[in-house]
Amino acid sequence: MKQLTGKTPIASDRLHLIMPQVFPNGYTVPLTLAIDSPMTEADHVRHVSVLAPRNPLIEVATFHFVPQRSESRVSTRIRLAEPQYVLAVAEMNDGTLLMTETWVEVATNGCK
Repeated sequence: MKQLTGKTPIASDRLHLIMPQVFPNGYTVPLTLAIDSPMTEADHVRHVSVLAPRNPLIEVATFHFVPQRSESRVSTRIRLAEPQYVLAVAEMNDGTLLMTETWVEVATNGCK
């Protein structure tokens, strides 16, 4: 993470990465992100990056949020090359990086 951002993220329970522990293929793995934030000018999420270190392209998705105009939640589907830890890193308005991770077991390579 430090190589990608120049900062060291802090493990946080404010960031929730919800994914199935086991999924039959790596082509359409569901992902939901929720960040505990009031989304005010004083306390909001700037953006969240989803990373899959064992994928050919590590950065899978980035979501940008706007204070007082965005809900700090998103759902989508991603591709995974193999079983791995998926990481979510949120940059808060004060520059702090929050991080969480979850293990996802996929049976087939979704990146071929």
